[in-house]
Amino acid sequence: MSESAAGGIPEDNQIKRPQGRLIRRSGGRSRNKRGTGSVISQIPWSVPINSDRPTEPLPPEGVEAIHDGAMRVLEEIGIEFLNHEAVEIFRREGCSIENETANGAVVRMGRDFVMEKVALAPSQFTITPRNPEREITIGGNHMVFGNVSSPPNYSDLDRGRRIGDRASYRDFIKLSQYFNCIHFCGGYPVEPMDLHPSIRHLDCLHDKLLLTDKVVHAYSLGTERVEDVMEMTRIAARLTHEEFEAKPRMYTNINSTSPLKHDWPMIDGLMRLARKGQPTIVTPFTLAGAMSPITLAGTVVQSIAEALCAIALIQTIRAGCPCAIGTFSSNVDMRTGAPAFGTPDYMRTTQMTGQMARFYKLPLRASNTCVSNAPDNQATWESANSLFAAMTSGVNMVYHAAGWLEGGLCASYEKFVMDCEYLQQLITYMRPVKWDPDEIAFDAIAEVGHGGHFFGIQHTQDRYETAFYSPFLSDWSNFENWRDRGSIDSVHRANTLWKRILEEFEAPPMADDSRLALEEFVERRKREGGAPTDF
Repeated sequence: MSESAAGGIPEDNQIKRPQGRLIRRSGGRSRNKRGTGSVISQIPWSVPINSDRPTEPLPPEGVEAIHDGAMRVLEEIGIEFLNHEAVEIFRREGCSIENETANGAVVRMGRDFVMEKVALAPSQFTITPRNPEREITIGGNHMVFGNVSSPPNYSDLDRGRRIGDRASYRDFIKLSQYFNCIHFCGGYPVEPMDLHPSIRHLDCLHDKLLLTDKVVHAYSLGTERVEDVMEMTRIAARLTHEEFEAKPRMYTNINSTSPLKHDWPMIDGLMRLARKGQPTIVTPFTLAGAMSPITLAGTVVQSIAEALCAIALIQTIRAGCPCAIGTFSSNVDMRTGAPAFGTPDYMRTTQMTGQMARFYKLPLRASNTCVSNAPDNQATWESANSLFAAMTSGVNMVYHAAGWLEGGLCASYEKFVMDCEYLQQLITYMRPVKWDPDEIAFDAIAEVGHGGHFFGIQHTQDRYETAFYSPFLSDWSNFENWRDRGSIDSVHRANTLWKRILEEFEAPPMADDSRLALEEFVERRKREGGAPTDF
């Protein structure tokens, strides 16, 4: 299983960024119902800045040792590319080609070549969806969050665990659009298994482009799927081909087939996006003790090698094309061989990869992961560990930030809402600290003096509505009040909220000509057979 614009839009078809204060529970309907809503108190849409210094478990000599290890892997062992076009590109660049087969070859490349190519990649870039107000920045101190992607199942308290379908897929896209703390819509938040694989990407992207105006993604799972998604993204944003290729409008994520292998469809997608200037996130999927060495340093060495060779390929095809390193390194349960996520080892490998990404001056992607089978305490602490690792590693792009359960096999409605509560808190935590005279509050301290209180003074009255974070899911009432309201726990509160959110959801506007052009494209591609499959 894969883990995995703007321009020309009339002013009245653009979503405006929410301004001003938080929406209070008693404050009625939002002034911007689309994307904000009246069910909950949301923080305004923004691209957060994480100004904290990253945690660095490796000393400088440790960074150099991992770099040298990754370079030795590329020079002495090589990476198998199951894509003849990629192999020929490397051959023309002077790389060593070995063990050629009908499917591909092992490519060995020198560190000077790799570092020359990696240096061409930008350290920061933006992706502009059909609504330019939803543009996101990847790199620097920016940090953006995306929805859960790719699970085959979904669950909620009412219906239990079920195989994904189009209705549940659409629900999760609506939730992704609704929450301001979700900045991009990555892969399918649940696989709609009732859609045939040959046309699934057409219906899914059609639904996604209508139900959200945020950044979207293409799965690199075959030529037709990638080309169709790029064209649909262009159509939805009413762009010319030149405008589409002039700047990033969407992206793909690829995974290596660890250990030390890149397969055909992922590399094909990478190359197609690179030629059109669209970003690829290169995310090796390494599990220590199974798909990579049991040591954390060895796992990071292998992961870096698998990522950098693909980034070198991108820069060879189109110098300066945006790209990023992804980290999906964790460990397995050595008693069973099952993957484990949100573990201390996952946290450390994320932080170590963060150091390496800064060493190479590349943006970094990580994930909000857990292996719990229910939205329970285990899911909470494993997700908290994953997000803490992202915060402390300087991660720029967090995949699966809301809704992930069962190691990625299930998307949970309740977990989605619970995760968004925590994401709002993290975004609020990242607000810059101020120390101007009003914040120092010397006059307020003097006014209250000895033994008084601050509730009634003007300094407090001017600020009390927006001074602190106000949760939409957490219950801060005392025990008696909580008991008198039915003793409802957080999971059941989340169950009530997602239903109310879906009831009030309104899709963002899209110009009629764009909508019609999308529908015509989808119908034409369906008549042509969509994408070939093995079915």
